[in-house]
Amino acid sequence: MEKTDVRYGAYIQILKEELVPAMGCTEPIALAYGAAVARDILGGMPDRVKVQASGSIIKNVKSVIVPNTGHLKGIPAAAAAGIVAGDASRELEVIAHVDSDKVGKIREFMENTPIDVEYVDNNITFDIIVTLWKGGDSALVRIANYHTNIVRKEKNGQVLFDIPVADESEEGLTDRTLLTMEGIWDFITTMDVEDVKELLDRQVNYNMAIAEEGIKGNYGANIGKVLLDTYGDDVRTRAKAMAAAGSDARMNGCELPVVINSGSGNQGMTASIPVVVYAKELNSGADKMYRALALSNLTAIHQKTRIGRLSAYCGAVSAGAGAGAGIAYLCGGGYDEVVHTVVNALAVVSGIVCDGAKASCAAKIASAVDAGILGYNMYVRGQQFYGGDGIVTKGVEATIANVGRLGKDGMKATNEEIIRIMVGDKSLC
Repeated sequence: MEKTDVRYGAYIQILKEELVPAMGCTEPIALAYGAAVARDILGGMPDRVKVQASGSIIKNVKSVIVPNTGHLKGIPAAAAAGIVAGDASRELEVIAHVDSDKVGKIREFMENTPIDVEYVDNNITFDIIVTLWKGGDSALVRIANYHTNIVRKEKNGQVLFDIPVADESEEGLTDRTLLTMEGIWDFITTMDVEDVKELLDRQVNYNMAIAEEGIKGNYGANIGKVLLDTYGDDVRTRAKAMAAAGSDARMNGCELPVVINSGSGNQGMTASIPVVVYAKELNSGADKMYRALALSNLTAIHQKTRIGRLSAYCGAVSAGAGAGAGIAYLCGGGYDEVVHTVVNALAVVSGIVCDGAKASCAAKIASAVDAGILGYNMYVRGQQFYGGDGIVTKGVEATIANVGRLGKDGMKATNEEIIRIMVGDKSLC
């Protein structure tokens, strides 16, 4: 692919838009970001708070620990953290740096300030509206469709900023429909590594650091350590265990940032950590590792473009298939090996559901990475799933389209039922 090809610049820009740092699970952090922006508009600390959120936001915030809060969970904790300690200029690192004295003030704010949580259905999967009051003054911030996409700001009922939201299109981002597996392959085999090196170095450094912390520490169900203790230290187990350990830590309050993919830290870790583990094991060298990481990340983004940011379809599956593609490339595979790896992986684990961010995400990541590795090992041994085998259709793009249809349209009712199961008759927080 020539640098003059419109896709070349687009693919680099897509990586820049997606591979960004985030501190904490991205849905509660998006909520904290919106709350911090609203506080700045209000010009002081509020005496009343209302958070309106779509079902998928409620699902993903309910059970995950918000970092730098003293292990608090839920929507009120995320909102309070943003209001009390958030630096809105840091966006998804809004509560990355919280003074120790403010941790106690977050809990104190929650105890003394009414924080109402309401379910809202505006036909938008990703929807957060934060309204703050202080005496007779008020401020409102709305985030829609992706984590930093502020579409409305108000103060005292006066509209300061407004972008109409008619559907789930991601205005302002590079056109993801330019992504194809053939185009991605052409890009990663011809790209100037210097164009992506800084981005990918940050992803490697951040994500490997939290994976190592997950192995050393005691987080959640410690899936990473369980895998190593049970199955040994071969590269396949390490690839799964390190990715799972990163999620163990991230879902359970570790205060280290990660570089995300498709709006998700778990997906960012799944798409990168196994590739780095294999690159080190195989002594692939930096150049080949960067190309494998670009392949993995773009493959994951390509799949998620059709599914959407939030769904009942587990995003780790897409990232695990991407990791499988990157590993196939590191092992000497060409285009055929890569695309058959992706199809095989999707055939195996596309049934995994997303029931919110929490400790069990780590085990789902391990399963997704395992499917990616299995998908490659199947193909190099002359085995594959064929068109007509369930959701698999002839051709990688057709199969990815089927998965997108399944995740976006077919699982809408599943998502709603998962939310009802999780929330039940209890408070949405």
